[in-house]
Amino acid sequence: EPLTIRPDSNFIMIGERTNVAGSARFRRLIKNADYETALEVALDQVRGGANLLDVNMDEGLLDSEACMTQFLNLIATEPEIARIPVVIDSSKWSVLLAGMKCVQGKGVVNSISLKEGEEAFLEQARTIRRYGFGVVVMAFDEVGQADTTERKVEICTRAYKLLTEQAGFPAEDIIFDPNILAVATGIEEHNRYALNFIEATREIREACPGVHVSGGVSNLSFSFRGNNAVREAMHSAFLYHALANGMDMGIVNAGQLEVYEDIPQDLLEKIEDVLFDRHPSATEDLVEFAETVKGGGKKRKEDLSWREGSVEERLSHALVHGIVDYIEEDTEEARQKLDRPLDVIEGPLMDGMGIVGELFGDGKMFLPQVVKSARAMKRAVAHLEPFMEAEKSGGSSQGKVVLATVKGDVHDIGKNIVGVVLGCNNYEVVDLGVMVPADQILQTAIDQKADMIGLSGLITPSLDEMVAVAREMARRDFEIPLLIGGATTSRVHTAVKIAPVFEQPTVHVRDASKAVGVVAGLLDQGQREEFDAKNRETQQKLRDLHQARQERPLRTYKAARENAPKLSFGADAVPRPAFTGRRELPNFDLAEIVPYIDWTFFFSAWELNGRYPKILDHPKMGEAARELFGHGQQLLEEIVTGKKLTAQAVYGFWPANSDGDDIVLFDSDARDRELLRFPMLRQQEELERDIPNRSLADFVAPIGEGVEDFVGAFACTAGIGADALAEGYKRDHDDYHAIMVQALADRLAEAFAELLHARARADWGIVPQGGESFDDLIEERYRGIRPAFGYPACPDHSAKQTLFQLLEAESIGLELTDSCAIAPAASVSGLYFAHPEAKYFNVGRVDRDQVRSYAGRLGQETREVEKWLAPNLAYDPEESA
Repeated sequence: EPLTIRPDSNFIMIGERTNVAGSARFRRLIKNADYETALEVALDQVRGGANLLDVNMDEGLLDSEACMTQFLNLIATEPEIARIPVVIDSSKWSVLLAGMKCVQGKGVVNSISLKEGEEAFLEQARTIRRYGFGVVVMAFDEVGQADTTERKVEICTRAYKLLTEQAGFPAEDIIFDPNILAVATGIEEHNRYALNFIEATREIREACPGVHVSGGVSNLSFSFRGNNAVREAMHSAFLYHALANGMDMGIVNAGQLEVYEDIPQDLLEKIEDVLFDRHPSATEDLVEFAETVKGGGKKRKEDLSWREGSVEERLSHALVHGIVDYIEEDTEEARQKLDRPLDVIEGPLMDGMGIVGELFGDGKMFLPQVVKSARAMKRAVAHLEPFMEAEKSGGSSQGKVVLATVKGDVHDIGKNIVGVVLGCNNYEVVDLGVMVPADQILQTAIDQKADMIGLSGLITPSLDEMVAVAREMARRDFEIPLLIGGATTSRVHTAVKIAPVFEQPTVHVRDASKAVGVVAGLLDQGQREEFDAKNRETQQKLRDLHQARQERPLRTYKAARENAPKLSFGADAVPRPAFTGRRELPNFDLAEIVPYIDWTFFFSAWELNGRYPKILDHPKMGEAARELFGHGQQLLEEIVTGKKLTAQAVYGFWPANSDGDDIVLFDSDARDRELLRFPMLRQQEELERDIPNRSLADFVAPIGEGVEDFVGAFACTAGIGADALAEGYKRDHDDYHAIMVQALADRLAEAFAELLHARARADWGIVPQGGESFDDLIEERYRGIRPAFGYPACPDHSAKQTLFQLLEAESIGLELTDSCAIAPAASVSGLYFAHPEAKYFNVGRVDRDQVRSYAGRLGQETREVEKWLAPNLAYDPEESA
């Protein structure tokens, strides 16, 4: 049936529930291939008043093209549904194309944007026009998503000019979506988001005559998820004003909109205060009032009995509990009560942080709570700083520590946590950030008169850089202690490689909870001598144990190769992937990635060690874990709905065979021209019970056997925008959320890698008939592996250079540092192997004979290769063979 849209048509509703990302029920039905019941969801939307039907199949474990095709074909057989136009909704161009081939009559494509530039935009627009569809254009360009009125209008008017003048689009076939973003999130920059959309709508309709304006209305109210009464009232109030300013379409849950006039006046007033950003406390007022609407109208009473104490008691309570609501007013009251602003810091604030330190040390507080306490402390100090500046008075501290992530490394979440914990204990921290060269670290320590230096790093080349910094400290006669920390570091490496080159105390700090004790032990003159003596004694024992292990026999490289596993390469072992070459997944929907997050490692990043979800009920850590999880979920929702991080990936498959311990990739199925090689290392330890010495090359069919095998490769990131987002929180003295951003970005990157591997297995045809459950993914109960360069099975980080060349990884915003760390930090890369017996293993120690062979196969000098393999060497490269 024709849908006629006229200027007086009021509001065109686009039904939103046939969307796997937005409806858990619809997603479950599609995953279970229950398309008949899924049609009922569509029918409910039509009967609820939807004028168009939005269909989205973007989910990591689905074959989105096939699902879209099947569902749209079924819709065509249901007259009551087929009578309304379809909006094909996907972030994947291939899915949009598949959908356009199915829809009868005129539909709408949702969506395209200028994020990949004008050329790609016009190419897609012309294809859509050729199929006879209307188009939704997102307010998104090469810079990113538009959030201000000016940016929304600028992008939409630019797109309008391109579509009408170069792509042949009539204005009435263009629907602009200027991004409805969440309000009432507690973040000040979000306060104008509703108003920005309304203002932009009015200006777009004036500047681009004939177009339509739409948006995803449910995005507006994500802060109130779980409180449908408030959400529906927010949607109705927003639409009332947006329609008056030119919005004429919207993606909504048809049938669940409250009548504007029926919204209770007291609730409406508070909602409109938020929508129009009328005053600074609008969000807090609505949040408080929402509790009276939720759950039968009973207002939850906040226990404010602690506010009855003295200002010193109130400050102490706020710091211990991480409460920032009253921190500025209480700090000001204390400033007026005491003689000087410095007295507030050295008195009640440090007393409160002293309690935090004691509770943390006793295991009665956990790291997330400590970081929240630090946030409150920083807010209080920030309030006092202008007054101290006026007095030119400086605070006293227990000592000054310079922290830095070493040159070539971009990971700093652990260092940031250590910095916060030390700051909570009245140590002054000078954090130099990431990728810091040795000279800058040491010169800063001199200029700042630092009491010690702390070095951090994640990747194995950072270990050598730490040794270089220690050597330079020795050369310059530094007389301050050196702290070593980071995921790749260890007590053994610190004892064996770093401590011997620097005569001052050199201590490995395993995690943030140990940092305060180490620093206190080194700076307290009464403790230092005993602390240092114990540390040196422990390090000598570690060196002795390491030496004994180094003397354990290795096989010769020749013998290790002869002890390789004997694998079969029958038809099942060498499946053919659905395609060869590379595929990009730009601007991947974060909502698709979230279900793949393994939350266990989110907690371990905060030093809460336990498996999720059991940790939430842990007798000791459960309360802290639940609070942290709630905050993490809330911030994750803001990141996803506000598209504050960008996720991108590239992956592919290539014809491949093994040649000895090299994996050879070919540029075509003809296998007559070599594309590149990945030389691999092999275990050389004499393993027990006839266990073979493995190499990743074993999992690829040998070149001489005539078997056509394949190898996959990937790189993905969820960290584009993470640094800027975290920096914004830091500027607001909110380390808690800054660290949370980094932790969530890391989890999203790993989840993206898991999602991508699931997609690759589907492309490779190695998913079992019954599919794979989430538990299967978490426990890695599936066929195939995805080893990353720099990790145990292939420990040479420099191989990433070849991998990035193969994948053209710079096209998705990734780059390598000099030490082959990936930037942005929240990124993952590696190879895919499909052999049924492929498994992860640790190469372990390698001897000179293999290193020389490996260097020869790489075409590099042995000395250069030894630098990259330093942690794996079974010999001292300084000693002659």
